[in-house]
Amino acid sequence: MNRVLSILMTALVLVASVGAAPVPKHQRTKTTVTSKAKDAHTAYQIGNASWYGKSFHGRTTASGEDFDMFELTAAHRQLPLGSYVKVTNLRNGKWVIVLVNDRGPYIKNRILDLSYGAARMLEFHRGVEKVRLDLVEPETVAAAQNSLAGSQ
Repeated sequence: MNRVLSILMTALVLVASVGAAPVPKHQRTKTTVTSKAKDAHTAYQIGNASWYGKSFHGRTTASGEDFDMFELTAAHRQLPLGSYVKVTNLRNGKWVIVLVNDRGPYIKNRILDLSYGAARMLEFHRGVEKVRLDLVEPETVAAAQNSLAGSQ
């Protein structure tokens, strides 16, 4: 089940990135920004993230699942377990959606611990990178999974 979820999440990321290309010479219209639209562009949290892998592989996470270092998961101190978070590497702009299934990090000045697989997708060349966290609604993930399941 975890492997299927991981494959679906990877496909979601690929589908979302295909439609994210800029439109050349697109004329922007002036619009009034409402507080709701403004909140949509406000990051949940910005700070340093690290990753964890081999030494924790197979151990039980706070959610009760076995940790798989190749899945797209993360550890956060306060977010509810089962939350989805879009993590953007601020050094290179790459992003991935991860499932919060563990608690941590336990090192000061870090806001998130990513699984090895998620860190690889974000191209963490150093052990710690500055990231932006944006909350993703579960309905968005479910809709993407349903549309992917229907296309297979």
